[in-house]
Amino acid sequence: MPGVRAALLQAVAASSLIALIFLCLAWELWLAPLRPGGSALVLKTLPLLAPLRGILHGRLYTYRWASLLIWLYFAEGTMRALTEATPARSLAIGEIVLSLVFFVSVAGFVRRTNSQAD
Repeated sequence: MPGVRAALLQAVAASSLIALIFLCLAWELWLAPLRPGGSALVLKTLPLLAPLRGILHGRLYTYRWASLLIWLYFAEGTMRALTEATPARSLAIGEIVLSLVFFVSVAGFVRRTNSQAD
């Protein structure tokens, strides 16, 4: 049963990371960009692409450093949720939720994988 739980946590982590990538792209290109026609903030999605392959393949080292990277997106979502108007505020709340789901699933995967190694 432990392998099933780790696989589920891996699937949740991968899904939330992919959803966060799409949310950031849509947010800065079409839904609520800072400037009409898109903004350079779309480049904030590039760091999210770095851990994608390792997350999809279950590489423990990637899970560990990605758990630190995701806090930048949580902080940005929190800041923008408190300072932006309605359409961007909703997207920022989505960013907060997805980053928390990603962090919890990554932390669970690392914990589960470390306990299996012992």
